[in-house]
Amino acid sequence: MQQTIEIVKYSEKYRVQLLDVWEKSVLETHHFLSATDFHEIKEIVTAIDFSAFDVYCLLERNNVIGFLGIANQKIEMLFLSPEQIGKGLGKKLLNFAIHYLNANKVDVNEQNTNAVKFYSKFGFKTYERTAKDEQGKNYPLLRMELKK
Repeated sequence: MQQTIEIVKYSEKYRVQLLDVWEKSVLETHHFLSATDFHEIKEIVTAIDFSAFDVYCLLERNNVIGFLGIANQKIEMLFLSPEQIGKGLGKKLLNFAIHYLNANKVDVNEQNTNAVKFYSKFGFKTYERTAKDEQGKNYPLLRMELKK
């Protein structure tokens, strides 16, 4: 039986699930973060007003299994539940972001090599490298732009 997976606009009813996906995904993919930095970032993310962004949830049977957020054509967040990675769902979210939301930029932690490869595969190219992240921590960012 085929699973029904849909992309829906964020609403507050998905907040707890979205934050759970974020936490599990970051713990799985951001091994370079110190525990202290992870907890600091978690506090920031927990306080985000997701309605301030163009946020969409990837749902399977009404459960959030991934999400993406866009602001000013920039992908600010794209996360999948760890068990969903490698199933083409990141591609589904990214294609939605590019084709329906006109996303063309993203910042990626340089140490998150899988994410760098993922975006590169879809035509994103690095145009700038920062020595620190947006919180001033020593986690370099690659600013990437979609080259068509």
